[in-house]
Amino acid sequence: MDDAQLLRYSRHILLDELGIEGQERLLRSHALVVGAGGLGSPAALYLAGAGVGVLTLADGDTVDASNLQRQILHTAASVGQGKTVSGAGALAALNPGVRVVALHERLEGEALEGRVSAADVVLDCTDNFATRYAINRACVRHGKPLVSGAAVRFTGQVSAFDLSRPQSPCYHCLFPDGQPVAEERCAVTGVFAPLTGIVGSLQAAEALKLLAGIGTPLTGRLLLVDTLAQTFRTISFSKDPSCPVCGTM
Repeated sequence: MDDAQLLRYSRHILLDELGIEGQERLLRSHALVVGAGGLGSPAALYLAGAGVGVLTLADGDTVDASNLQRQILHTAASVGQGKTVSGAGALAALNPGVRVVALHERLEGEALEGRVSAADVVLDCTDNFATRYAINRACVRHGKPLVSGAAVRFTGQVSAFDLSRPQSPCYHCLFPDGQPVAEERCAVTGVFAPLTGIVGSLQAAEALKLLAGIGTPLTGRLLLVDTLAQTFRTISFSKDPSCPVCGTM
């Protein structure tokens, strides 16, 4: 690190658990953030602020006025722009030392496989199960750590799947595909603005821990957030040996 980096990241370097070596690992890391909306906004901002070297931001949507209540990457001047174009500008303004790759597309198929393969950690900041399952399958195939988050109304959840480790459960172990699950969309049910900031920030924290190799990630644990009651609780879960995505049986 040069003098400017030592100053910028000095508050990280002061942390014994992180220090210079941990910060240098972050500077060499590549994070893929899928979704530049309510969760992807705070997650990407904190990853960029923390100095993750390469940040790939993928989203096929454009900024709408209704997004501005919670999607803090974007401003009124961004309405009508692609979310990744708007987001890349905000991230560059925050930290010019981070290389931002803006993908104005919905990642799927070979494109998703390639981007997951190139990343050191993947953050699922999307809002539908089909995409979540696809991201999970790609992360399992390539052995990439995955941090998943969700937020609707006043409640949210976060978990980490360290898929570089064979004993780690995957997203499918927690939410098996094919089981009846009510899929709630913010556009229909609403969402409390600060909730997305809380969940997205927790996703960033988990990703940074995984990249730096510090702390205990939320592997095998689902963190549940209720902002109306202001409570946090954790549910433990384990790998499903018969899981069709990551199982060994």
